[in-house]
Amino acid sequence: MKNTDEIWGGVDALGAAFCGFADRIWDTPELAYDEYRSVETQRDMLERNGFRVTRNLAGIPTSVMGEAGEGGPVIAFLGEFDALPGLSQQAGVASCNPMDGTSNGHACGHNLLGGGAMLAATALKNWMAEKGMPGRVRYYGCPAEEGGAAKTFMVRDGVFDDVDIALSWHPGSIMGPFYPASLANTRIDFTFLGRASHAAATPHLGRSALDAAELMNIGANYLREHMPSSARVHYAYMDAGGQAPNVVQSRVTIRYLVRADDLRQLRELVERVRAIAQGATLMTETTVQERVVSAVSNLMGNLPLEDTLFANLTRLGPPVYAPADYDFAREIQETLSAQDIRAAYLAAGVPPRDGSPLCEVIAPREFVPPPFGSTDVGDVSWAVPTVQAWGATCAIGTQLHSWQMTAQGKSGIAHKGMIHMAKVLAATGRDVLQDPVLLDRVKADHAQRLAQDPYVCPLPLDVMPPIGQG
Repeated sequence: MKNTDEIWGGVDALGAAFCGFADRIWDTPELAYDEYRSVETQRDMLERNGFRVTRNLAGIPTSVMGEAGEGGPVIAFLGEFDALPGLSQQAGVASCNPMDGTSNGHACGHNLLGGGAMLAATALKNWMAEKGMPGRVRYYGCPAEEGGAAKTFMVRDGVFDDVDIALSWHPGSIMGPFYPASLANTRIDFTFLGRASHAAATPHLGRSALDAAELMNIGANYLREHMPSSARVHYAYMDAGGQAPNVVQSRVTIRYLVRADDLRQLRELVERVRAIAQGATLMTETTVQERVVSAVSNLMGNLPLEDTLFANLTRLGPPVYAPADYDFAREIQETLSAQDIRAAYLAAGVPPRDGSPLCEVIAPREFVPPPFGSTDVGDVSWAVPTVQAWGATCAIGTQLHSWQMTAQGKSGIAHKGMIHMAKVLAATGRDVLQDPVLLDRVKADHAQRLAQDPYVCPLPLDVMPPIGQG
């Protein structure tokens, strides 16, 4: 990798400060909609770097937006900073050792995601100021990506309505284009209501909500054979009605997470799941109430943006790591299985390589992976042309949502991968900003896709962000 681009030099000049910023977010791992310390760290860093700050986007107190510049196109960088429960881990330790004082951990690298996105935004802002280039740069600090769908609420509230393009990235083990393949999903709580009674003396007088929930699960199990192979239906008991087996349980809440390739398939599949819930009530003489908790759309692609980002990826090349980074990566790989390591290569469309534990290649542009999961970036991609990349911030084979990912979140590997991705994003934003023809092509591609399949927000209007419910 050679620093042959002026804006890359601008990223490097800011790199140390933003690595420290990402580390501070790592030090305060907070869950969806409860990221109060983290958002203050975000706000402070935006103000230090000369952004005009807006809080409480879409009524969400842990959201933040920084803007700089005047007139021209609006280039947005999407950052995240929420952590995950149960994945606390000491930094730089290649064995499972949770930290004292918290059970949360940054096991999806969102400390780096937000740090890299804000670093790119700051570098582009500074470059524009030096060149006298009209335009506005925004950094959106988006909370609650892990199941909270904050960006979907923000899209529904019009937060991105005047944005021209949006850029983001995600930590991983192999760098490359983030192909727009994700699953639309919705989370629905089904609360079954029955009638309590003594389970031994008068069981015939009871109507078991727990029976209804279990029958719903059986019905959903049979559904799985008769739905698209890429769709997914998961569930978890939120309230199983108590702990006394001698009581016929009168109330049970079960959460269903339904995923499908696109919003149309999602709507169809959700109706089938709802029908199963109703069937369970008929079999048990119970009733059911439902509440949509969150929902996100599948990702929409944009070929001109993807081509531009990939050109910058290939021009920059893979990250350059230090010998100590390779040593730590080997220690991490000792805790992984051969299947973990092979799966990382296969997911990126890269032939497995022996030897190096770190990314030394770029995933191919033409590889089309299967839908891997869900993200609320999907809704942003329907509202505004959006592109993402995968960054190489950990040992190859590291699984997202694992203690190994948390352990590497403050490492030299993570810092170098974050700075590397900031260069790619900043250069891509710069290319669009200074090329009106490219921006027109980007917008035309987006408009054509929307004309074929108009956006319908998957969140009902009466569903609000679950602030203070964590």
